[in-house]
Amino acid sequence: MSLVELFSFLGGDNPLVLSLLGGVVCALFNLVGATPVLLLKQVPEKILNVCLGFSAGIMLGASFTSLIVPGTAIGGIAPVLIGIVLGAIMVTLADQLLPHMHLVIGHEGTSSSMIRGVWLFVIAITIHNMPEGLAVGVGFGSGNIDAAILLMLAIGLQNIPEGLSVGFSLLATRSYSRRSAYFTSVISGFVEPPLALLGAFAVSFTHSVLPYAMGFAAGAMLFVISDEVIPESHRMGHQRMASYGLIAGLVVILALDIML
Repeated sequence: MSLVELFSFLGGDNPLVLSLLGGVVCALFNLVGATPVLLLKQVPEKILNVCLGFSAGIMLGASFTSLIVPGTAIGGIAPVLIGIVLGAIMVTLADQLLPHMHLVIGHEGTSSSMIRGVWLFVIAITIHNMPEGLAVGVGFGSGNIDAAILLMLAIGLQNIPEGLSVGFSLLATRSYSRRSAYFTSVISGFVEPPLALLGAFAVSFTHSVLPYAMGFAAGAMLFVISDEVIPESHRMGHQRMASYGLIAGLVVILALDIML
């Protein structure tokens, strides 16, 4: 049974059920990536940077192959471009307004003494993963299950190195136990199912909003790639290896697009 047949069997033609399933699959990929945190003491910084670059390449390719190009085919270029700009603005506002913390650059957003450090990291990762969850939901909400499954696999694949990077980066600070680092990394993936549901719900009312929503999800992902993922992978002096990781991720998503 193919993935398309399996999802059709489990979710029928209900985009909400399909998007929820897709979000859960992506979260499980993230869980797999986080698991080595429980087994290994550390992973070289260079490997983590390559992993982040790989994630960036996957997200970059998926933004175009599964969101921008199909969105343009459905509604033309203007709605997609408007959506891209709105998606970037949305992530910018979330980044500026929500209190959160990054491992290297520290605290961002509004200050808050009510939220513990680990939850500031969780909020930061949630902001990062928000576009991915929305993208999966919009993909399944579009009704094109083939393209939606490709997008789900792309985001799931990049969740593996992302889960690995988040877990070991937290562990490297020596402020988190193995269990805390693992828990935080896993939580970062399980924010995606409800966001996928939200994305599908947003496009389920009218087909005319779909190209805007696809552009919105793509714009949000592109902003995260440029503002968060690539700079994070280049801060420790391994930018060349991270760049090769990005190219590898891009090659993988393009190969998947052709094969599926």
